[in-house]
Amino acid sequence: MNVLESFRVALDALRANRLRSLLTMIGVIIGIAAVIVVVSIGAGARQQIESQVEGLGSNLILVVPGRFDTANPGQGGPSISPMTLDDAQALERVVGSEDAVTARVSSAAEVRAGSREAFITVQGSDQNLPEVFNRPVAEGEFFTSADVDTRRRVAVIGSRTAEVLFGQGDPLGRQITVSGTRFRVVGVLAEQGESFGVSQDNEVHLPITVAQRLFGVDRVDAYAVKAPSSADVPALAERLWRAMKDQHPDQEFSAVTQTQILGVIGDILGLLTGVLAAIAGISLLVGGVGVSNIMLVSVRERTREIGLRKALGARQRDILVQFLVEAVVLTSVGGLLGIAIGVGGSLLINQVSPLPAAIEWWSPVVAFVVSAAVGIFFGVFPARRAGRLDPVVALRTD
Repeated sequence: MNVLESFRVALDALRANRLRSLLTMIGVIIGIAAVIVVVSIGAGARQQIESQVEGLGSNLILVVPGRFDTANPGQGGPSISPMTLDDAQALERVVGSEDAVTARVSSAAEVRAGSREAFITVQGSDQNLPEVFNRPVAEGEFFTSADVDTRRRVAVIGSRTAEVLFGQGDPLGRQITVSGTRFRVVGVLAEQGESFGVSQDNEVHLPITVAQRLFGVDRVDAYAVKAPSSADVPALAERLWRAMKDQHPDQEFSAVTQTQILGVIGDILGLLTGVLAAIAGISLLVGGVGVSNIMLVSVRERTREIGLRKALGARQRDILVQFLVEAVVLTSVGGLLGIAIGVGGSLLINQVSPLPAAIEWWSPVVAFVVSAAVGIFFGVFPARRAGRLDPVVALRTD
């Protein structure tokens, strides 16, 4: 019996027991679909985060306290930053521009406007923030260096904050209260969307000198530096790190680039996706056991047929190939159905849920290969058992 004839016989056997075949394939279908969906969600999350990080600019460097270890991203430095506004001059000398460095300090505070209130992230920054972080102002203007130096009580708010506090009204020139202190709104930032699951439009920006006094601190949480070009980033990051070490010899610092951020995030997402895919793949193992069990039942039911085929000249190899092909066809059909459900489910998740999903071209291919491999692996034992049946014993079986 050739392979094509084995396929025909296998399809006839599956059609003769449609319900049993479908129930046997359920484990394979669920496993393949689950793996594709999990991989798609992981890929979608990675693409979304990459676009958010790239939106900050490919030549951005963050100078932060502590050691940023790409091998152990959970290993951090001190929680309280030793950096102050005086360190800005050292960084500006390294970059060669006063406009390419911006300082940040942040906290969360209760913000009020009339009868409306919200708990919002308050960022203290300087006049260079829109340029360094690519944050254009949609209405009004950003505060100036004079506002920072004189500690003027002015604020620039995000588009979502403007909507929450002022509804459809014009926020420019209006008063807001941050932790009991009044500020005048001078600008509204253009809509930015979410970054790492946090809305960048739900923020209030104050001059950093005012924010430090409001928070009761004199530290700077981080410095952001805009390199002249992407090619200058690695060398400039090293020089910025050395400059901060000269300022604070006993402290640890890191000059974190976009490539490092994406690398760490990619590793974390890759590990998480792999673990979830492995968990989802357990159903494939369960499905394979089901396939092996059903094939053993099939061998027992068709013992007289096997004996007759052997009596008519079929070799052990022919019987083995027949049942092995039947197992592969069973799991392959289940794999195709699982791929269809997984791809459709991923597209549906991407459209109707907040979870991003992007189908990787290789995942359906790998899924189909795995489904066929499951059929081979779990079909070998029943096929060998069928091939080894003695024709005389088989023909005598009731």
